[in-house]
Amino acid sequence: MSVDIEDWFQVGAFENVIDRADWDGLARRVERNTDAVIDLFARAGVSATFFTLGWVAERHPALMRRIVEAGHELASHGYAHERVFTLDRQDFAANIDRAKKLLEDASGSAVTGYRAPSFSIDKRTPWAHEILAEKGYAYSSSVAPIQNDHYGWPEAGRFAFRPVAGADLIELPVTTAVFAGKRLAAGGGGWFRMFPYAFSRWAFGQVNRESHPGIFYFHPWEIDPDQPRVADAPLKSKLRHYTKLSAMEGKLERMLREFSWGRVDAVAAAEKARLA
Repeated sequence: MSVDIEDWFQVGAFENVIDRADWDGLARRVERNTDAVIDLFARAGVSATFFTLGWVAERHPALMRRIVEAGHELASHGYAHERVFTLDRQDFAANIDRAKKLLEDASGSAVTGYRAPSFSIDKRTPWAHEILAEKGYAYSSSVAPIQNDHYGWPEAGRFAFRPVAGADLIELPVTTAVFAGKRLAAGGGGWFRMFPYAFSRWAFGQVNRESHPGIFYFHPWEIDPDQPRVADAPLKSKLRHYTKLSAMEGKLERMLREFSWGRVDAVAAAEKARLA
C-alpha cells in the first residue's frame, strides 16, 4: 500500500496551467489530508509507504515525523514533481539527492525507496535506474507497464525485476491486470476512483492468484472533495482529477479490509529474495 504525497496543485494533470513559481501562493491542504490518511490506516491497522515530495518535506517537517512515528515508511517522490523524462542525468541525480536530504533531515529516518512522479521512468530514461542504483536505493516503484496518453512503458515486465545488471536495485511496477490478452491499469489512483470497486477486487485477486503482490497507490487530495477547483484546466484533466472524490475514502476503507497490506520496503525485500 502506497500514498504519493503531493498537494492538489502539484499533480501532472495541472502542470501546464499552474506554474511551479505560484505554488507557495496557493492554499496548502497536503498536511490535513495526509493526517487524514494516517488516521485511515490506523483504523484499518495498515502500515504503508508514503512517497513524498521533497518540496512538501521542506515545508511540513513535522508531518514527516508523524508519518514515521505512526509506523509507516517514508520514501522519495523527487523534489517538485518533475517528470524524469524532462530531466537529464545530472539534473535527475541532483533532484533525488535534494529530496532525500530533506526527507531524512525532517524525519530522522533513512530513505531507501523512490517513485518517479507520474510513473515517468520509461524507455526514454534507461539511465534513471542506473543512478538510483548508484545512489544506494533498495527499490524503485516508478514504472507503469502499460501505455496511455499520460505515461507508460508497455514493454516493461508486469512484476518485480532487476533493472540494472549486477545491482541490488529492485523495480516494483504498479499493478496491472490482464483481460483478453490486454494489460489494464489497475493499481489505484484515478482508475480506482472511476471504475467500479468490483474491478479492483478482481484485478488484485488475479495478481495474488498468480502468487505476486499487488502495488496500490493513491494521493491524499483524492479524499478531499472540498479542494479548490482549477477552472482553466482542460476538460479531460478536470474529469481525471475531480471525478468521484467524495466516494474515494469509502472505497479505500473497503480495499483495506478485503486485502492484506504492508509497506513497500517489505515487499521489495521479499521480491529481492525471490529473484535471487
